[in-house]
Amino acid sequence: MKIEERMRQVEVAVIGTGWCGGIRAETLSRSALVDKLHICEIRPERLQEVKELTNPATATDDYMDIVKNPAIEVVYISTTPEQSHYPIARDCIKAGKNVLLEKPLALELSEADELIALSKEKGVKFTIGYSQRFNPKIAYAKKSIANGTLGKVVNVMVSRHLSRNLGKKIANRVKLSPAAMESTHDLDFVFWLLAPAKPVRVYSQGAYGYMKDLNGSYDCMWSTVTMDDGTLVVIGGGWNLPPSFPNYCGTWIEITGTDGALILDDTSRDNWMNTVKDGTYFPMSTMPGEQVDHAFAGQMGPETLHFLEAVLLDTEVMVSPEHARTVMEAYTGADISAETNEPVGLPLSNHSLAILADLKGH
Repeated sequence: MKIEERMRQVEVAVIGTGWCGGIRAETLSRSALVDKLHICEIRPERLQEVKELTNPATATDDYMDIVKNPAIEVVYISTTPEQSHYPIARDCIKAGKNVLLEKPLALELSEADELIALSKEKGVKFTIGYSQRFNPKIAYAKKSIANGTLGKVVNVMVSRHLSRNLGKKIANRVKLSPAAMESTHDLDFVFWLLAPAKPVRVYSQGAYGYMKDLNGSYDCMWSTVTMDDGTLVVIGGGWNLPPSFPNYCGTWIEITGTDGALILDDTSRDNWMNTVKDGTYFPMSTMPGEQVDHAFAGQMGPETLHFLEAVLLDTEVMVSPEHARTVMEAYTGADISAETNEPVGLPLSNHSLAILADLKGH
């Protein structure tokens, strides 16, 4: 009986089949756990493209077709702009769907709270797409900390920078900071590495450059986070590497403890391609990864299947929505700090929330 239960197939939908949604749709189309795949995309040409790639049971431009279909149990929401996350996730959860939502969890903390409460009320699984936890290097860091190899962690430093072309693509669709759109991944996995420690204070600074005229955003932000056990976290994120930079994303991670140090080079310089036409570039250097024939090079493929398995086996999701809310509060605090030049306590106080409201009102 247990074997039969574990082989149960489900109907699955992907709403928004752009870059990340396209990856998830293709991954799901290859899985034996999926009975029928349904896709939703508002751009006709992209809908047709993904339809040809994945051979779905249905393809629509109206996400309510997904919401109203009682046979669909699992939904992956990969829509842009990010303002669409909350209403679509709310409608899917209300309909009793299990939901994986790309970051950010929401644009307002009140929206995040509503989604979390609603998922509990409906008894569905709800998670946020923080795929870096499926990076083997990050998994190794988690193991090294958990088994005591590093002793007590003293500090963690992460430096993540994107190419300008990719940064411009992201920054053009929503006015969110590098902390909210890029460092959010690092805040997630660092807080995961250091659990059960919690963040209690953040101080952040930003520097303007190329992106300012584009959407008023900083080119980069550096945030210092103090954990309640005294561990020091420093996270830098930017999206202004030159257009000719030969990879999409480069990350350097240093973790030091009382008994050891772990240095992780995740700058994607381990695969070189050089052609007469394009010069040198580093393939497979995106954050989510990409399908390479029969294999998936990166994190988003395994993450997609992990959520499906969590639903089928009724196991814990990798990222709890409560954790994602903590991350959201941390990068929101970083945004407040960068604007006020003052450290911000976490969780956010009423005073900090009032400052945030004033900033959004300008």
